[in-house]
Amino acid sequence: MAIPLLQKALVGAYVLRKHLAGERRYPLALMLEPLFRCNLACAGCGKIDYPAEILDQRLSVEECLGAVDECGAPVVSIAGGEPLLHKDMPAIVAGIVARRKFVYLCTNALLLERQLDRYRPGPFFTWSVHLDGDEGMHDRSVCRAGVYRRAVAAIQRAKAAGFHVNVNCTLFDDARPERVASFFDTLKTMEVDGITVSPGYAYERAPEQQHFLTRNRTRQLFRDIFARGEGGRRWAFSQSSLFLDFLAGNQTYHCTPWGNPTRTVFGWQRPCYLLGEGYAASFRELMDDTDWEAYGTGRYEKCADCMVHSGYEASAVRDTLARPLAAARVALRGVATDGPMAPDIPLGGQRPAQHMHAQQVAIRLDEIRGRKAGLNGGTR
Repeated sequence: MAIPLLQKALVGAYVLRKHLAGERRYPLALMLEPLFRCNLACAGCGKIDYPAEILDQRLSVEECLGAVDECGAPVVSIAGGEPLLHKDMPAIVAGIVARRKFVYLCTNALLLERQLDRYRPGPFFTWSVHLDGDEGMHDRSVCRAGVYRRAVAAIQRAKAAGFHVNVNCTLFDDARPERVASFFDTLKTMEVDGITVSPGYAYERAPEQQHFLTRNRTRQLFRDIFARGEGGRRWAFSQSSLFLDFLAGNQTYHCTPWGNPTRTVFGWQRPCYLLGEGYAASFRELMDDTDWEAYGTGRYEKCADCMVHSGYEASAVRDTLARPLAAARVALRGVATDGPMAPDIPLGGQRPAQHMHAQQVAIRLDEIRGRKAGLNGGTR
């Protein structure tokens, strides 16, 4: 695994403290979205389908750091939208690093080279660059030619400047195991520090629904990929060994949505990073008042095919704590890529999907317009 020793030690100590304290639900990584606006319009993305008034919203530095303090998770993943469009992003990163939290700044890298000197390398900061496969795969995924080459150039420059750089790779139904394995080999030659890999989640508002993976297709795809890389040992993944084992169908996990709570311009998103079905005003309200049992594969139709790291990495981490020898065996021997798969979660009892996007957008627009009217009224 490519997780740095310092991060393993501090996050491991945090998890152990929570376990010994008897806490059932606690966050592992905060998903911080200071804005939704992006400079790309990817076919598989459901994060940018908002009116301009919402896309113009930003979390302030104070709001971002307040969310970090409120949540207390040891890892903060800054996503979006494109975070580098936020003019205060260097101050946000610096404030989080000063709190000794591990920051993963997710970016499509189109702005990375010109902004690189606004950031400082260090053990608590990592660039997480989106690359969804080789040049052909990635440029098709982001719906723009030339993005892959610009991202690779940015990675090389960031590495030369002393930064930690991870690649965040999302795979879709058109992924071919041999091409993905070859892409991972290419990342080794680029000397990236780690790879975060995940199947794409079927955002209900994404333009191309047909390319999202089913669970069965996901499990076979990852078996076929890992089989070409010594059970995955040939590549440096920034993920737990049991999560990779889960992707290949060797573990049966229920998701842990509270493990990666999400703070957006709307508030604390219910129930997870991938589903926006209401918002809480505080982290404590999110944890205490969300009906967690109503969500997850086998419980809710929208979750039926989800195997994404934001829901299941925390499940794997908890299992690692419970079964450290099993996790060590997978790390040493690699992911099993043949033999029977673990039983999957039955879907017969899941409740039907509720489509709440339009309602949530209307609520947020009313809030924004109400704030604007109040400000205008106060200046008369």
